[in-house]
Amino acid sequence: MLRCMRPLLHPSVDDITVEGILHALSDPVRVAIFADIVGSTCSQICSHFLTVRDRPIPKSTLSQHFKALREAGLILSERRGVEMHNSSRCAGQASRRQEDQESAGPTDRSGQIASSDILRDDRAHMGF
Repeated sequence: MLRCMRPLLHPSVDDITVEGILHALSDPVRVAIFADIVGSTCSQICSHFLTVRDRPIPKSTLSQHFKALREAGLILSERRGVEMHNSSRCAGQASRRQEDQESAGPTDRSGQIASSDILRDDRAHMGF
């Protein structure tokens, strides 16, 4: 009998909230899990976290922790066979912000569009 797995829900970037992130990181176990995932160069499988801070974590509890991190938009989970691979969404968000800034035009040191460039463009359009 073939069993279908429910799809994993990941919020869109527009649906990620500060409140959701803070709630997800309000638990010290989730903070430790997220810190390990962020610090890793590759995705981490769930069973890697069966012991966190020298304490065993039941699989059912671990599933709830990963769900909270995923629904807050902090991690990306992907099923590969019988394993769930988890990676940080932070790197993807940082590169997207960089692309958005580059497409917006020149920026000053704070990452804001340079007002002098906007003024220069406006003057050119007005014939000054």
